[in-house]
Amino acid sequence: MSPLNTNDLKRIFEKLDRNGDGFVSLNEFKWFLQKIGVQTSLDEFESLLDKTSLDLLDFLFFYDTMVMQNINGDQSKGVEENKDLESDLAKAFKVYDLNGDGFISCEELQIVLSQLGLWNEHCGRDSKSMVKVYDTNSDGVLDFEEFKNMMLLTTS
Repeated sequence: MSPLNTNDLKRIFEKLDRNGDGFVSLNEFKWFLQKIGVQTSLDEFESLLDKTSLDLLDFLFFYDTMVMQNINGDQSKGVEENKDLESDLAKAFKVYDLNGDGFISCEELQIVLSQLGLWNEHCGRDSKSMVKVYDTNSDGVLDFEEFKNMMLLTTS
């Protein structure tokens, strides 16, 4: 499962394609990496991509490859670390699941974020869309697996 959907990646691709030619060149990609604090030479980057530019399909494949490498890298960190992470996420889930029904509703999310000082009046209209982004079964609430995905994907 990819943290960003295809529409998100297409918008990112279009932003990176600064000259609008339908390709993201190494220079355009390097510009982006520098903006997010990743320093690499064009030669290193070209050897990583094995191309001088990426079309949208190449870009999607590259992104999915990087996500899979990160997931596989996380798995190699060790079972004990993953158990600790799972335990911490379960505790955090219980904080948000105010009524203890095993799900986090839009209302529960808004209440807890308000209590943490991370919510204000003009954010109120977004609690449903925040849940919707990670609600993979479209039931209007987050179960533990959806919550876990949300937490892991937004902190990566």
